[in-house]
Formats: sequence, C-alpha cells, structure tokens
Amino acid sequence: MHTIQSNDALLVIDVQNDFCPGGALAVTGGDEIVPRINSLARRFPHVILTQDWHPAGHISFASAHTGTQPYQSIAAPYGTQTLWPDHCVQNTHGAQFHPALDIPHAELILRKGFRAGIDSYSAFLENDHVTPTGLAGYLRERGLTRLFLCGLAYDFCVRFSAIDGTALDFECLVVEDATRAVNLSGSVESADQALAEAGVQRILRAKLLSDY
Repeated sequence: MHTIQSNDALLVIDVQNDFCPGGALAVTGGDEIVPRINSLARRFPHVILTQDWHPAGHISFASAHTGTQPYQSIAAPYGTQTLWPDHCVQNTHGAQFHPALDIPHAELILRKGFRAGIDSYSAFLENDHVTPTGLAGYLRERGLTRLFLCGLAYDFCVRFSAIDGTALDFECLVVEDATRAVNLSGSVESADQALAEAGVQRILRAKLLSDY
C-alpha cells in the first residue's frame, strides 16, 4: 500500500474527447478510466492535468504531409514522428476534457503540443527531448517530488511523461489500471520495457485505494 503524502501529486494525462470513443484519435476504453481517475483524484491533495493543444496543421498530423496516412512515420527535424489523425485542435470540442472528468480541485492545467513544428508526448519535454514544458520547475517550487500518473495513452504520453519525470529526479509511478493504450504494433510491449528499464513502477489502484 502506498500512503499518499503531502509531496505527492496525481498527474492526469490528456483525458480529452478526441482520445475517447467517438473522438478523432479514440483509444479503446478511454472513457472507462474516467470514473477511476475521479476516484483517485479525490484522494490526492495535489492534482495536475495535461491537455494536448495543437494548432491546425500541426507537424504530427498526417493531413499536414502530402501523400501520408495516419500511423505512418516521418523523419522530423527532431527525430522520428508518428503521424496521427488531426486531433485536439485548439478550441475544438475534441480538445476539451472528457465531460465526466470531475476534478474541481486540480491546481494546474498544463497544455502541450502547441508549437506547430514539434510534437510533445511528454508532460515534461517536447519531442526533441530538450525543450521543457515548465512542469519540472513548477513541481520543484511546490515541493512535489512523487508523481502517480494515469490517463491517455499508456504507450505514448503516459510512457514518455513517466520516463522524463524519472530522468528529472521525480519518483514516478504509473497507475496502469487507470490508463489505456493506443496499442499500435508493439507499442504496449515497448512501453512496458521502457518503463521497466527506467525504473518506473507500475501499480494498481488498489495500492492507493483501500476501498477497492
């Protein structure tokens, strides 16, 4: 059992309409985790939400590259970039948080992916693995050192957030039954391996909630 402490925060990754069933980049069962995340959040004094927030024509959109299809990859200036359907475009319904997400005490909404020429899976760094989002500085100023991650999607934004957070000296744990995966070819297995190699612990909600 992990006792929730004053220096802990729940980091809720991208629980947005476009990543839930009916959305432009729907994750299977993405909406099923919303009640689980709400119940987790009620136990944490500190909760941070991230929000994918792309401009139209973003570099990660297949529609921005002639002759490409979603889920293909291109060589971007910062490395390999998976191309996606247009999703989480600023000020659209798809970019809004899922309507059942109920975390009124969330202290920060961190928007990412808003630079047109670079994607941002991680809550900490853009996909060049250099440009910071500012989250690390915020957490350090607040004295928040242990992070429990949940949300969408396990094999992309949750994965990279946990790995980058660990590299920046935060203790990161993934609450895996409060996540869902995109599940591209091999992506879940790759995420499992990468998290293990980074020393990121994967736990179940029962480790935090005595009533489960």
